[in-house]
Amino acid sequence: MDPYHISGWTFFSNHTHVLICLVEGPNRTLREVAAQVGITERAVQRIVSDLEEAGIVRRQRVGRRNLYQLFLDKPLRHPLECHKTVKDVVTLITER
Repeated sequence: MDPYHISGWTFFSNHTHVLICLVEGPNRTLREVAAQVGITERAVQRIVSDLEEAGIVRRQRVGRRNLYQLFLDKPLRHPLECHKTVKDVVTLITER
């Protein structure tokens, strides 16, 4: 069994997981993102819509695919963390 999924929870939400996937590959298909996150493609579509509504993601059609432009300087939404930006979280996770 995968040690990361024993208890069924993670520190970050699926919204964060989808955003990280788009940061690492802004031209990925939502099917690819869904496979990596481990959720349905429809769930990814809803999350991307939420991120678009929040002004964090802009979807741009390029031929038959989408390219996702990211606006990471937005503050986090919860009062406990609103002093940080989305970029702070993304940088924490993506820097290797």
